[in-house]
Order: sequence, then structure tokens, then C-alpha cells
Amino acid sequence: MIASLLIMLLVVGFFISFGVFLTPLHAEFGWSRMAISAAYSMGCVVSGICSIIFGRICDKYGPRELLTAGGVVFGTGFLLLSTLDSLWQLYFFFGLLVCMWPDPSVGLLLSTTSRWFVKKRALVTGVVGIGIGLGIMLIPLLASYLISNHGWRYAYSLMGIIAIACIVPLAQVLRRDPSKKGLRPYGEQQALPEQLGESGFSLQEAMKKKQLWIVAAILFLTLYSGDTVLIHITSYAMDSGISNINAASLVAIIGGVSIAGRVIIGGAGDKIGCRRALVITFIITFTSLLWLYHAKGLWQLRMFAIFYAIAHGGSLSLMSPLLAELFGTRALSSLFGIVLFFGTAGAGTGPIVAGRIYDVTNSYQNAFLIMIIASIVGLTLALLLKPTQIDTHSTG
Repeated sequence: MIASLLIMLLVVGFFISFGVFLTPLHAEFGWSRMAISAAYSMGCVVSGICSIIFGRICDKYGPRELLTAGGVVFGTGFLLLSTLDSLWQLYFFFGLLVCMWPDPSVGLLLSTTSRWFVKKRALVTGVVGIGIGLGIMLIPLLASYLISNHGWRYAYSLMGIIAIACIVPLAQVLRRDPSKKGLRPYGEQQALPEQLGESGFSLQEAMKKKQLWIVAAILFLTLYSGDTVLIHITSYAMDSGISNINAASLVAIIGGVSIAGRVIIGGAGDKIGCRRALVITFIITFTSLLWLYHAKGLWQLRMFAIFYAIAHGGSLSLMSPLLAELFGTRALSSLFGIVLFFGTAGAGTGPIVAGRIYDVTNSYQNAFLIMIIASIVGLTLALLLKPTQIDTHSTG
């Protein structure tokens, strides 16, 4: 659990810090916000494709080797970003090398966690997901400090060194599921070692269920808005006359408060079911985005960040246990990879659409309006999501 939490802190925090580099890159090279955001959007597509591929590999072999290689490639991407001097390099170093790993890493770690727990699965997944919140809270502030005091090239190089030095050792303690060590998941009824295994749908069976595609659409809409906020909220605040540090602190608030959201909503998912908890998160999301549409001052943006973070962190903590609730754990990493592919498509679409809207209108208002509509559609889909009948057959 601790290793998973720390890996997610680093991977997600470094990835999300992209938004802090947007203004410095624009100032030095003169690239438009849409052009810079396109690197992030390209990276989300790459990350989504890799989520499917790596999820399938993890179902067979486990996360350790994948994340060992990922730590090396991820860190190398940041080291290369410190040498950046043309736009194509931004797309290659960040959009490909760095972005191969953030969402696949989260998917592998959360699906692995879900395999180790039956009782309190959603709560434990939320606790592990605290790493995401801590990363969003701490790393952009660190990056902003480094940029202000040492420049963006130094910030990128230091991030690359930290990634390799920390992620690779942490990956060595990971194991796919408890049966690999002769154990059983926490909360599962007593079983003999030869009976240990996993229940649920196969990948092919689950892909025939409409519930899988509803969850995929829900994550698309969730990350469409979520990544738009994380990438553009700093620039929006600075455009409103708010200082660089105060603007960057909004991302930190989202990251910090999302920790509480993951634990609270995750616990609620264990008690009332993940489907019902997901409905609650969309109601909060809609309300907070409506507030953002009219928010201008720092205190208003901080209020938005607090309430939005509860819903955003909570909804993401529900994804892996929701899939386990609907389909079992037999092909969980593969299913999470498919869902993450759609989620990263949303994450890639949102920031580039918002960047284009800003370039054309010099305002983010229409981008916020689209996000409000997305939250309404997401709420509708969450209400339509029905349970499945899980096959209790186990496979070792």
C-alpha cells in the first residue's frame, strides 16, 4: 500500500505539474496555449493506449517489472525536457516518453490494491489514492518554486532524477495478488491454498456488458473536466490578476482536499455501494462547476477548489472498486485499462478544447459551460448504471 501510494504521488504529481510550466514555456518560446496544451492532450491519448496494453500484461505477470521500466522511461523524459528548444521535442519528450506511464501506473496500482482486499475495498483504494492527492497538492508547488528560483530547465532535470531514484526501488515490493504469496484477499472467506483464485467475468464476457461502456463514458466525462481544471485553473487565476503562487495554490488545494474526498467517498462506497456514491460525486461536481462559471476572486476560486476536489477525488477512488463490484477481479487490470483509455481521451480532449476556446475568445467561460454540461451527462449515466450478476467461478 505505501509503495503504491508513493509511486502515485510522484507519477501523478509530476504529470499534473505540466500546467505550471505552461506560462514559462509560452513566455520563452511564444507558443500558443493551444499548441502547448496539445502536448498534454497527445500524451493523454498515448497514456490511454498504454493503459490497455499494460493492463493486459499486468493481469498475466503483475506490476513490478512494468513499473520498474516505467520509472526509468518516465524520469528520462523529464531529463530530456530540461534540454527543450523546439515544439516537436515537447511532444516527443512529454507527450510520448513521460505520458506513457501516468495513467497506466495508476491503473496498475489501483487494480492491484483491489485484488488484495474484498472487505473495505473502496476505502482502501481511496487511501492508496491519497498519493494522487498529495502529488497534485505538493508537486506543482515544488515545481513553481523551482521555476521561480532556478528556472524551468532546472526544475525538469531535478524531477527526472527524483523519478528514477524513487520509483524504481519502490516498484520492487509490488506483487500482482495475494495468491502469488499463498495468501488470500483481506475479507475473503477462508480458502485452502489450492482454492485461491479470482472470480468474475473474463475480459471477453465483460466487454459484452453495457455497464463497462457506461463506466468508460463516465470516466471520460470526469477527466474531461478534471484535467481541464488542473491544467488551466492556474492560468485562469493569473488572468484574473491573482499572483503566480496564489494561482498555483489552487491546484495544491484541489490535491489536498481530494485526499479527504477519496477517504470519505471511498468509505461511502463500501457502505452504500459505489454506484450510489458516484451519483453523489456528480451532484457535487455540477454544483461546484456552476460556481466556477461565476467565480472571479481568489476566495471564490478557493471555494470552488475545495468542493470540486471532494467530488473529483472521490469519483476517481470509486473506479477500481466499482469495476470489481460489477465484474469481479478476474480481468480487473485489463478492464481498468480499457476504462482508463476512455478517461485519458477525455483528459486529452478537455485541456486542448479549453486552450482553443481561450485562444479564440480570450476567455474560459465557454469552456466552463461545456464542463457543466458534461457533469449533467455524467450524472445521468451514473443513475442509469445497473448491477451485473458476477460469475463466482474462480481462476487461479
